[in-house]
Amino acid sequence: MSHLTTLAMALLMGLGGMAFGLPAHAGELLQGVQARGAVRCGVSSGVPGFSALNAQGRWQGLDVDVCRAVAAAVLGRADAVAFTPLTSQQRFAALQARQIDVLSRNTTWTLTRDAGLNAHFTGITYYDGQGVMVHRRFGVKSARELQGAEICVQSGTTNEKNLSSYLAREGIRAKIIVYDNFEAAYKAFFSGRCQAFSTDVSALVSLKTSQSNNPEAYTVLPEVFSKEPLGPAVPRGDDAWFAVVKWVVFAMIEAEELGVGQNNLETQLQSQNPAIKRLLGQSEDLGKPLGLPKDWVVQVLRQVGNYGEVFDRNLGQGSPLKLQRGMNALWTQGGLMYAPPLR
Repeated sequence: MSHLTTLAMALLMGLGGMAFGLPAHAGELLQGVQARGAVRCGVSSGVPGFSALNAQGRWQGLDVDVCRAVAAAVLGRADAVAFTPLTSQQRFAALQARQIDVLSRNTTWTLTRDAGLNAHFTGITYYDGQGVMVHRRFGVKSARELQGAEICVQSGTTNEKNLSSYLAREGIRAKIIVYDNFEAAYKAFFSGRCQAFSTDVSALVSLKTSQSNNPEAYTVLPEVFSKEPLGPAVPRGDDAWFAVVKWVVFAMIEAEELGVGQNNLETQLQSQNPAIKRLLGQSEDLGKPLGLPKDWVVQVLRQVGNYGEVFDRNLGQGSPLKLQRGMNALWTQGGLMYAPPLR
C-alpha cells in the first residue's frame, strides 16, 4: 500500500470518526443560552391558549410551554425563559437579528418564511387552518354568504393573503379591512366595525371565549380554507441549536405516544420497556449527540409535561377553550402528530 493511499485512508477514517464517533459540538446559540442562563423566547402579544399573560402576570400557552421545555432540557430549569412579546411585523426581524433564540408565536411554516427570512422551522406543534367568525345576529351559516360584508383581518400575515384568495376563488364580493396588529383587528370586530373577522380557527375560538362578554353571540363558520402548520423557528446557521429545539418537541410527542408524562414520570422511571428506558436516559444517552445532559427528557417531562398534557391544559378539555385534538391527535389515534424515532 502506497504512502498516499495510507494517508488517504487515515484521513477518511479520521473524518468518519469525526462524523460518527464523537458528540456534536455545541453551537454558538446553545453556548450563548448556557452562558446566559436563559432562553430568549419570542411570543405573541396575547393569543390565549398559545401565548398570553394570565391574571397573575405569568406567560402561559402551548407556545410558551415549548420554550419552557427547551429551557428545561438545556438548563434544567423550565422557568429560565425571557419572554419577548412580538407583533407579526416584528417577529422575523427579531429572529434574524438574534434578539431571540426561539420564535414560538403561533406562526405558520411557509416556504418564503423558511427559505427567505433566514429562519429554520423546527417542527409542527399545532395543525390549524383559517376560518371566519361572525355575529349570530346576521344569520350567516356559511362563509359563502358573506357577499357585501366587511371582514377584519391583520396585515402582514398569511391570513390576509389567504382571505383574499378565498374570496376571489369563491366569487365573494366582500371588503377586507386591514389592521396593523392583531388586537386592533379583533377589537374592531367585537365593536361592530366589521361583520366578520378572519384568522386561524384556534385563535377565533380563543377570542370568542376570552374577549367576548357573550361567547354564544358569535359563531365560527364551518369553512376552513387554508393549511396553517404552526411551530417554533430558530435562526439559520446553527445546526446544533436547531437540533436541540427540534428534538425537544419530538421528545414531548414521543413521550405521549409511550404513555409517559408529568403525572406518572416517577413510576415510569422504573419501567423495563426498552423504548421508555431509552427515552428517559435509563439505557442509551440521547443527550450526548445534542450536547445535553443524559436526563434532558426527564427534566422536560417533570417540569413541563408531554405534548398531550401541554395541549390539554392550554387548549383542550383542561382549558377554557375546550378544543378537540382533531388533526393534533397522535398518529395512532387518527391525527397527524408523529415523532421520528428517538434512538
